[in-house]
Amino acid sequence: MRVTTDFWVSALMRRVFGEGGFAAILSRGATEAGAVFVLARDRFGTTTLYGPAPQTSYDSARPDERQFSLLESTEDASSIDARLERERRFDPDIWVVEIESNSPVQDLIALTKP
Repeated sequence: MRVTTDFWVSALMRRVFGEGGFAAILSRGATEAGAVFVLARDRFGTTTLYGPAPQTSYDSARPDERQFSLLESTEDASSIDARLERERRFDPDIWVVEIESNSPVQDLIALTKP
């Protein structure tokens, strides 16, 4: 059984805070099943956007685990804002969570390889 998006986001935020980082919900979507996008900012000014991985990336042995893929990495935050706006037009129930973590992102979310 897959946990609700609200629960999953709360767990991600607690994990980031527990490791001394920062996390904030920029956009709250559907409680039960909204798509999650994660913005990771580093100390060098780079913003990286991760989004839901394509369905073909899911492992049949672990179908309930949320998978993410790298969508964009840039120093120009306006391009990421524009991309998120396009995503919102497509699906208004998305979640956007911003994190600044001391841990690598792959330790916090499950990333798929392109």
